[in-house]
Amino acid sequence: MSKQEMVIIVDKQDRQIGLEEKLKAHELGLLHRAFSVFLFCEKDNEIQVLLQQRAKDKYHCGGLWANTCCSHPREGEDITQAGKRRVKEELNIDIKDYLKEVGSFTYRAEFSNKLIEHEVDHVLIGVFDPVDFNKIDFNKDEVESIRWVSLDDLKKEFVQEADIYVPWVAKAFEVIPQDEIEDLFK
Repeated sequence: MSKQEMVIIVDKQDRQIGLEEKLKAHELGLLHRAFSVFLFCEKDNEIQVLLQQRAKDKYHCGGLWANTCCSHPREGEDITQAGKRRVKEELNIDIKDYLKEVGSFTYRAEFSNKLIEHEVDHVLIGVFDPVDFNKIDFNKDEVESIRWVSLDDLKKEFVQEADIYVPWVAKAFEVIPQDEIEDLFK
């Protein structure tokens, strides 16, 4: 993690009240702005979502599964543009068109290494239709692995295998209205 990377500190209404270095914000548990991206496709006659396993040496939750991409916007950066930027940086996927914010939620999670995620997390959805589902050239410094999973299987895993996921992903997924996902493919 770059020492120069800053996060946007916000109040409970998601109004910016300052900036802080990323690691320090996580050490202090400061409420900051974040986003979670979910990219969907139609595969094998069902809607599936792209998940990533975080690189094992990430500053927290290394090796756990997460949504397609999650990160923090830069000061002055539109949340959907931040999502597109970070998907490109982590997964080498260029989302030129559609990425839509569908809601947000606030959560707090403490980790064994004493870091604290305390975020207003904006949930973004979009479509990615790869030519080859197994040939995504992702950034190995950020991502350990990727996989596509059906929505039904994902919901089951959130209950039966919750310990393989980062603490925010199930909450973020709940924010997405089912009809918004279906509308992506009409």
